[in-house]
Amino acid sequence: MTDPNHAGAESGLDLTQFYQVFFEEAGENLDSFEQHLLGIDIASVDDEVLNSIFRCAHSVKGGAATFGFDDVAELTHQMESLLDKLRRHELAPTAPMVDVLLKAGDALRAQLARRQQGGSGAPIETAALLGEIRALGAGTAPAAPPKAAAKAAPKAATKASSGRKAATKAAPKEDVPVVSPGAAGAAAKPALRELELVVGPLDKPAQADSLVELFSEIVDLGTIAPLDGGQAADGMRRFRVETTSSDEDLLSLFTFHVAREQVKLLPAGPGYGFHAGAPGAPQRGKGDNAAFGFFEDAPGLPAAAAAAQVPGEAARPAGATAAPNPAAPPPAEAATLRVSVDKVDQLINLVGELVITQAMLAQNSAKMDTALYQQLANSLADLERNTRDLQEAVMSIRMIPMSVVFSRFPRMLRDLSAKLGKKIEFVTLGEATELDKGLVEKITDPLTHLVRNACDHGIEQPADRLARGKPESGTLMLAAAHQGGSVVIEVRDDGKGLSREKLLAKARERGVPVPENPTDAEVWNLIFAPGFSTAEVVTDVSGRGVGMDVVKRNITALGGTVEIESSAGFGMSVKVRLPLTLAIMDGMSVAVGDECYILPLASVIESFQVRADTVRTIGGSGQVVQVRDEFLPVVALEHVFGVRRYTSDDAAASFPVMVVVEADGQRAALMVDELLGQQQVVVKNLEANFRKVSDVSGATIMGDGRVALILDVGSLARRARH
Repeated sequence: MTDPNHAGAESGLDLTQFYQVFFEEAGENLDSFEQHLLGIDIASVDDEVLNSIFRCAHSVKGGAATFGFDDVAELTHQMESLLDKLRRHELAPTAPMVDVLLKAGDALRAQLARRQQGGSGAPIETAALLGEIRALGAGTAPAAPPKAAAKAAPKAATKASSGRKAATKAAPKEDVPVVSPGAAGAAAKPALRELELVVGPLDKPAQADSLVELFSEIVDLGTIAPLDGGQAADGMRRFRVETTSSDEDLLSLFTFHVAREQVKLLPAGPGYGFHAGAPGAPQRGKGDNAAFGFFEDAPGLPAAAAAAQVPGEAARPAGATAAPNPAAPPPAEAATLRVSVDKVDQLINLVGELVITQAMLAQNSAKMDTALYQQLANSLADLERNTRDLQEAVMSIRMIPMSVVFSRFPRMLRDLSAKLGKKIEFVTLGEATELDKGLVEKITDPLTHLVRNACDHGIEQPADRLARGKPESGTLMLAAAHQGGSVVIEVRDDGKGLSREKLLAKARERGVPVPENPTDAEVWNLIFAPGFSTAEVVTDVSGRGVGMDVVKRNITALGGTVEIESSAGFGMSVKVRLPLTLAIMDGMSVAVGDECYILPLASVIESFQVRADTVRTIGGSGQVVQVRDEFLPVVALEHVFGVRRYTSDDAAASFPVMVVVEADGQRAALMVDELLGQQQVVVKNLEANFRKVSDVSGATIMGDGRVALILDVGSLARRARH
């Protein structure tokens, strides 16, 4: 196996320092590769889409070859050869080609993951896959028959919010003929052209050698020969190129290796090359050297030749790049900057500390005479405003669009619909809605389970849908939107929905407790019970009763909630409501004795003051309090955390306050001394800074400098029930 550091070892350069950037960029390229493949309309392929797919594979190949990842480079090379024939229209795309390229993308991900882990484990087996790609590229693999093609590319089409389909459409009813280069395709092949390629100025003349390698790697790209004997003059390299490719295609390829403004494609006219006999120059007739081997703007260029070249922009081939203009503005800087997540988290943490410091200043200055210290008061007001603006700006750095999550599902739906024999159209709305990066990473698995359930249990088979008067293609929608300080993500399908009777019967069969006259919401929530499933047949997709309870538990752990709506025969909707970020939360501060605690506001239902005689003791030690027609278990925080409560001679003041909270579908009443108010708090990870504490999920620093614990409402509710 090639040593990935060999190339760098010779020059003393450690290439491992660039690994992380390569793996991140390769992942982004593979995401784009897959999205473009899923967006192909086989009946009418957009050339720009094919070029984009080719560029993605080529980028991964270039990086893999640089680091010595031979397995990755070999696979991408074969993919590149097939894609090159597709974009040159030497082959017509078929559904099997899309399937094989998608499988190749999966194999590349596995290879890159193995490399990222240091190359441990057995190599990824790709021999059969490489054989399929070569066969398709040679035109020897038969196109799929009509039924097989339709099954290979089911109608798992993705509709963007504009209604445009963006997933792989079904193949045409008739087989798409494979055009061989020697048959009809040869007649339509563009004529061979002769060009002059000028590259530079270059920091290192060897930079241009990568362009020479392109012509040896890509089949039928053409030939290239140096006109300068392999030596750079003034940092410029010059080549003679014979090709059938357009200038735009050549420039797209070249700019993977050198900047676009460093490449010029010129016609083979006066001044082309050196005089006869120059090292590396082709032997040409004397009549071809009217300008005696000088180039554009070179000293001593004959006036006639210069006049023929300088105003000749109109005669330049389409897509050719003009020489850089010194007076022209420099190219714009990159619009994005790749920064480590750890650095962003550190920045957010520092801004949180700044917010706390500002809150302390505001609280300490509250008793200040603003008439005497008006200028100081104005400065503190400006500081508060600027701090809040800074906090919002920094928090927005971690916010990423939901399209990052939604983009994972077209491929999954394509595979699922083929496996289940269903036709599913995928619709997305609100892809631009932003959510904290940490939440996006944690919400992907729950959403994946909801989507798989909708495909397996919700959407019916095409024949069943037609029998019920529905279109044979079911629709699955993923939507995201901001509502107040939360993000609501909805998974909706137009399938058969939930059956109230079936759910109740299954609950009684499994011994799941059900209220006497349950509401629809209570019945729908039965599917979140551990081990609960209405599937009559267990498949490899779902049906084991494992998952929906985990979905709710994971979402609740993120401070979110799950709501279900359903109508039998018409479909089902699952709405997930999440906070915008985990770094800042809305909380209700309560006091027990001299201590302050924070309750997540999303978990607080109501609060009220009670008399001692309204709290009843049961079982010798447990307490309950009546809230309208329901008895709720009481959790006395003074006992949980060992805090001494206030004592007062005023009987009215000694009555405790009950705060009703809800988590995991369970309610409890927390006994506290007083409510201090509602406020936004900066969440600190207690486990990372101290250790894990029971019934506590985090901590924050109050405006007066005190540390306040953020309570784990779910843990407290479970404690009360037990």
